[in-house]
Amino acid sequence: MPTPSLVDVLRHIAREEPLTATVRAFRGLTREHLGQLLDEAAEQLGGGPREAGAAASEPAPESTTPGIEVVTPAAGGTLNRVRVYSDGAARGNPGPAGAGAVLMNAEGAVVARLGKFLGHQTNNYAEYMGLLIGLQHAKSLGAREVEVFADSELLIRQLGGKYQVKSPTLKPLFQEAQKLLATFGKVRLAHVPRAQNAEADEMSNRAIDERM
Repeated sequence: MPTPSLVDVLRHIAREEPLTATVRAFRGLTREHLGQLLDEAAEQLGGGPREAGAAASEPAPESTTPGIEVVTPAAGGTLNRVRVYSDGAARGNPGPAGAGAVLMNAEGAVVARLGKFLGHQTNNYAEYMGLLIGLQHAKSLGAREVEVFADSELLIRQLGGKYQVKSPTLKPLFQEAQKLLATFGKVRLAHVPRAQNAEADEMSNRAIDERM
């Protein structure tokens, strides 16, 4: 394998690294902006802007959806079945809110960590958004079966048909989740204790802290 250039290294960091410590060290700096700064630095070092369709030394990121951070998938394992751990956080309820999801393959290896800042929202809204970004990414990976794990009893019971959805704010999110779930060949919904959902909880809080 040829030695990568500094340009290649900077662009890889901009796409793949969470850069958590740097974002926290500079108030007002977002993960997206930091990635742009690294890309600009690569161009100034002589890399030039990457042309559309040009071959890259590293694979392109799996998703460019604003507000969603995608990490390099773990090696090995099948993506026929994906586990989606989802969570949402709202500081103040309502207050600054974030959605988070962690996707794993059938062997339990992390495939992606997702986070999205939601602005001023309720905790239940954030819980649904965490599920939606997780399901959307599972679909983009080509998964045919999905297992959903969440520590929100309300969300799991509403999706399972045990609770009605009375909130006009949650109804469209519930309907979108139903449509997404219907696209999978097999679905399992499970309510888990918060301790078993720690990684998704971390992503939802990172989304608030870093304005992902």
